[in-house]
Amino acid sequence: MRKSNTLNMTEGNPSRLLVMFALPMLIGNLFQQAYNLVDSIIVGKFVGASALAAVGATGSISFLFFSVCNGIGSGSGIVTSQYFGAGDPIRVKRAIANSAYIMFSAALVMGLAAFFAAPTLLKVMGTPADILADSTTYMRMSCLGVPLVAVYNYSSSMLRALGDSRTPLYFLIFSCFLNIIMDILFVYVFGMGVFGAALATIIAQVIAGLGCLSYAMRRNPYFMLSKEDWKIDREVIRKSIKLGLPLAMQWSLIAISSTALQTFTNSFGTAAVAAFTATNRIETLVQQPYGSLSSAMATYAGQNYGAKRMDRVKMGLKHGMAMSAIFSLFMLIVLQLFSSQIITFFVDDPEVIHIGGTALKITSWLYIFLGTIYMTRGILNGVGDALFAFINGIVEMLCRIFLPMLLVLIPTVGLWGIWWTAGLTWFISAAFCLLRYWSWRKKAAIPAEAEIQAE
Repeated sequence: MRKSNTLNMTEGNPSRLLVMFALPMLIGNLFQQAYNLVDSIIVGKFVGASALAAVGATGSISFLFFSVCNGIGSGSGIVTSQYFGAGDPIRVKRAIANSAYIMFSAALVMGLAAFFAAPTLLKVMGTPADILADSTTYMRMSCLGVPLVAVYNYSSSMLRALGDSRTPLYFLIFSCFLNIIMDILFVYVFGMGVFGAALATIIAQVIAGLGCLSYAMRRNPYFMLSKEDWKIDREVIRKSIKLGLPLAMQWSLIAISSTALQTFTNSFGTAAVAAFTATNRIETLVQQPYGSLSSAMATYAGQNYGAKRMDRVKMGLKHGMAMSAIFSLFMLIVLQLFSSQIITFFVDDPEVIHIGGTALKITSWLYIFLGTIYMTRGILNGVGDALFAFINGIVEMLCRIFLPMLLVLIPTVGLWGIWWTAGLTWFISAAFCLLRYWSWRKKAAIPAEAEIQAE
């Protein structure tokens, strides 16, 4: 077989392995988030705060439809990583082939459903009338591109399951720069507004997906599939759906709760929606190190679970939590000092800058709990704890729905209840995540004295 970028995470120091895997993925995730940031900055600066609010108003409801695809993709990736950790190349190839059937079917169904449901859902959410038309256009364009974007999601999730987080990065960086060029061209030069921003993102992601998949099929030995590999494997599909559906439900419940919070935000007017959009973009960027470590933890845990190395699973969480805590402290300091200045990258409106800057100061105090969620989620997803994903989704949904109702009763909270809801949701969810991990660890009978010697 040809040499590939696969990484065996069942041997070696956990911190070194997690950093080796997470760093390229972090760079890739940051570039991927640049899609949304570029959309927001160009739309906010060149079109206006109302257009920025229109783009932001679609975020939570679009995420509801994307979450199903993401959940199925994550489940398929976990199955592939477990077969890889167990040293079963035949099953790895079958998992890669059968994952394509699952992921592209889910993307087609959810993309079409979102396209037709967009106007009704945005109205039900109470989207302000002055941004409803632009919001509908942006959401429909984004969701119509779901089946096309699935090409990148599929190839990258399979490569990462094999420990290769570098190949997806290279194509993503190229497409990000392409997206910036097309954003400026479509929005600023041609005046295509939010439609142009969405179109630029779709084209760039499709190019990234086709390039990544083509490279993998030519260079990675596990992607060199035979006719036999493409046969439907019921066991692979069953395991992928068993793990993927709870993850999809988890993200769907979180999306539903985020939609409820977006509805609550809409009641405060366009300035609040614009500030909420800007802070969401920033915090999505902040979450990328957490998310990259979490994905690394899932692959790490999946491979070691497949290799029956439970002691390494335990140590992986310890190392991940330490790195997460350091980053949380760093971001707390940065946002307490420079939050308002960061908001000015998006808009020039003084009211939006004041709201957004204060909001970031509120939520940054609670980032440590956000990191805890990501670290425990990565471990539990990697070992195939399907029930956890559903429980976590319910907890976050209930918090985002009911906390605003309680916080709004406090006279001094008012508008700021939007961001206090987010922070308190992280705190409560983190507690449930830790309880679930301790429960799983007890059942898995991980020896308390088992430690990994630094290599």
